[in-house]
Amino acid sequence: MVSLNPVRVLKHEAEEERGEMARMSSIIGAIAIGDLVKSTLGPKGMDKILVAMGRNEGQVEITNDGATILRSLGIDNPAAKILVDMSRVQDDEVGDGTTSVTVFASELLREAEKLIDQKIHPQIIIAGWRDATNVAREALQNASLDNSQDAAKFKEDLLNIARTTLSSKILSQHKEHFANLAVEAVLRLKGSGSLSAIQIIKKSGGRLEDSFLDEGFLLDKKPGLHQPKRIENAKILIANTPMDTDKIKVFGSRVRVDSMAKIAELEVAEKEKMKDKVAKILKHNANVFINRQLIYNYPEQLFADAGVMAIEHADFDGIERLALVTGGEIVSTFDNPDLVKLGHCDLIEQIMIGEDTLLRFSGVKLGEACSIVIRGATQQILDEADRSLHDALCVLAATVRESRIVLGGGCSEMLMAGAVNAAAAKTPGKEAVAMEAFARALAQLPTTIADNAGYDSAQLVSELRAAHSQGKSTMGLDMDNGRIGCMRQLGITESFVVKRQVLMSASEAAEVILRVDNIIKAAPRKRVQDRGHC
Repeated sequence: MVSLNPVRVLKHEAEEERGEMARMSSIIGAIAIGDLVKSTLGPKGMDKILVAMGRNEGQVEITNDGATILRSLGIDNPAAKILVDMSRVQDDEVGDGTTSVTVFASELLREAEKLIDQKIHPQIIIAGWRDATNVAREALQNASLDNSQDAAKFKEDLLNIARTTLSSKILSQHKEHFANLAVEAVLRLKGSGSLSAIQIIKKSGGRLEDSFLDEGFLLDKKPGLHQPKRIENAKILIANTPMDTDKIKVFGSRVRVDSMAKIAELEVAEKEKMKDKVAKILKHNANVFINRQLIYNYPEQLFADAGVMAIEHADFDGIERLALVTGGEIVSTFDNPDLVKLGHCDLIEQIMIGEDTLLRFSGVKLGEACSIVIRGATQQILDEADRSLHDALCVLAATVRESRIVLGGGCSEMLMAGAVNAAAAKTPGKEAVAMEAFARALAQLPTTIADNAGYDSAQLVSELRAAHSQGKSTMGLDMDNGRIGCMRQLGITESFVVKRQVLMSASEAAEVILRVDNIIKAAPRKRVQDRGHC
């Protein structure tokens, strides 16, 4: 006889949520994440203060960047983690749209919750969403423009995209200045899109508008004592090698001596060993030596005697970028000078920024290399300005690779929503209801932008919907004046790549979450007494 008691197959402390409970748990977690970052969306969005705990306890970040906010959260809900990962991918892929993609995905799931309450199966909702995504992507593609054949128009497009991207950041008051910096830096890349050739240096002091672009590579280091401070036609050896007196690095070893004379002999032997190493380095015929690690006093003195500029403790990111822009390679051994590729530049000199002295490498082999120096009153302002400028550079680099642009200010979202509604009207079956829900979720993005600016979103969005239904497909939200306006005349444009990524990522993430009907949490690993020997 079969027992009717439920059979438990999981371990005692493992947890399981099934069916409707699992689905609701996922949807509620995702909606909570969307509501958390929703207030940061748009040009009038608010900022969040993030206070670190643990190792960096007390460290404060002020930001409205969706990816940064979500990355800092300790999240337990599995569906919420999917949205966090999605925003991170959005940030890595195109650099902007991290808040939009999270809010859109959460609004899709909010609409899905209402449809599930009406007894519509998740698979039918997903089928409707897929049809709606295809219609929306096609409408977005048809509305996009490409001015890449006209250099002047394309540069103006890039400036407009940079202004639009920066208008929702801390740099919004200085967006004209920073838009010019970002566009000039990206155009120097000559279409390569390699942002590693652009270095961003943060220096506290001054004002944000004091930030500038330097056509060269800047290294925040100083040469050693009594070494040349300016070198023309520099031949640069870049290394990652210990330049301290070699120690016996065997754990637990000891050296026993029976007199002070023996200690002096050891010191002399160490000095001779270091002298030989410096002699090997000098055989490379380089007049600049840059090391990832410290350079102690004795080798520094030897380099000074040889008239070589030696720079120590250049951080790993710094020497990686330096090797890229000067055309050199990083070496650790010096036995084969003929096989080592030296870096080259026309001039190395010291410059002053505020109260700090930096080294400028001019005329580097990678001609597009440049440095942007950000000035600001506090470290928090510098960090947020760095994030904002990095987002703008990523969007511009993506636009240079794929040059189509679309209109911003909620115009593209309303255009896609209109196309999806029109397709839904021609679609038989319950999928049409899901497509209408998809269109409502799209319309929530301009609604949120208007709400965050303190305007009457119901009035503005209804005016915008009416304008689009009358064929005025360039109309969007003018948040400076609190009304609808022509986005093309106002110069509010965005990258087609960013908008497409937001649409595809959000719909895919929402679909993944909606498919869930079971959540199983593994039992925690039991802690047992450690019986191992030290």
